[in-house]
Amino acid sequence: MAEELPVVVIGAGPQGLAAAAHLTERRMPVVVLEAGRTPAAAVSEWGHVRLFSGWPELVDAASARLLQPTGWSAPEAGFPTGALWIEKYLAPLAGVLGERVVYGARVTGVSRRGRDRLVDSGRGEQPFTVHVQPADGAAYRLSARAVIDASGTWATPNPAGADGLPALGEPEAGESLSYRIPDFRDRAGFEGKHTVVVGSGHSAVTAVLALAQMARRDPGTTVTWALRRATTANAFGGGDADELPARGALGLRAKEAVDAGLVSLATGFRTERIARDGDRAVLVAEDGRTITADRVVVLTGFRPDLSFLSELRLELDPTLQAPVRIAAEVDPNVHSCGSVAATGAADLAHPEPDFYVVGAKSYGRAPTFLALTGYEQVRSVVAQLAGDHEAARRVELSLPDTGVCGGAGLFDAAGAPVAGACCVPSAHLLSFSQPATTPA
Repeated sequence: MAEELPVVVIGAGPQGLAAAAHLTERRMPVVVLEAGRTPAAAVSEWGHVRLFSGWPELVDAASARLLQPTGWSAPEAGFPTGALWIEKYLAPLAGVLGERVVYGARVTGVSRRGRDRLVDSGRGEQPFTVHVQPADGAAYRLSARAVIDASGTWATPNPAGADGLPALGEPEAGESLSYRIPDFRDRAGFEGKHTVVVGSGHSAVTAVLALAQMARRDPGTTVTWALRRATTANAFGGGDADELPARGALGLRAKEAVDAGLVSLATGFRTERIARDGDRAVLVAEDGRTITADRVVVLTGFRPDLSFLSELRLELDPTLQAPVRIAAEVDPNVHSCGSVAATGAADLAHPEPDFYVVGAKSYGRAPTFLALTGYEQVRSVVAQLAGDHEAARRVELSLPDTGVCGGAGLFDAAGAPVAGACCVPSAHLLSFSQPATTPA
């Protein structure tokens, strides 16, 4: 009897490891291919950042069941940093999965055995071929009965350029630019200097808050927050209406920092060019405005890397590059909710049978992904692969809401005063010094 082919999971991050736990629980062979040298390698790159989801929202149920015989117990409360998420949960989970996880294994392509994208004949009957480039050694390929892509989007940040392409001069800007939340515990690169943060999501807000704390201590430290939208509406999130309180606190504290004069806002600033002025960067907007800065932190979101999936038949939304069945739920042009209806195997299916994209990558370019969403995705997908169609259809998740569901607003609307930001009650601002989800 031929040996059963494994399900190949791409990525050993939170959703990839959870997928492996569900597959193991159902006694299905699995191989997890991780490009990094350690579990959750992408999370480790933002290990200094505190999550706005609490521990109960960060642990997958099947993973917890797999860990329990080792004496592990789930942390019950608190908001961990990325590093603590790894230490207290993701690394132990990877340890239990053992040799099922292969490190230093970058996936360079996925196809069907003997079939390129054009061939119909017998396509679904052929196993997947997964091409792998190890960090050390020669390339090889694996055969798989199914593939779950949980590779995330961390490796492909969006550029500063307002048209979705790198701004003119952006690739040459060098060390003045960074595309991740810096570790502000190393203050030398920021104190006494001018930093521009480009972006409007939770990562941008986190960076703005950390820089504002420096500015409060040192008047020589200045901060500009560059928003592409002409209005500040929705820039401060759901506030007290957010069912994830720490996420709501981010926006409230950001508004307080702006009101206190610790952060300057540049609305409607759409970067066209980045020039050099000695060691400083000069951002030039499409309307001719300029901002000169010592450092530029670009936090404009991420996009999926689809390059290694070019031989598969995918059905993606042309705007978001997400599976078409969930795109309308996560499209930031339609709404600005930080959570959406739970999505399962039926929503994530493609014309290529038994191939699924899960986790943050399943949202394409949309910024509203939550870990809980991914755990529900992999539970449903694994149930479908196991032939448990009833469990695959069942919804076992109720998501928290942001309280900000009125749409993204008019992109070119005239600038609104900060006090008019949607859903940010001015009477209940949190103390700016209160620790929340800023870098640890």
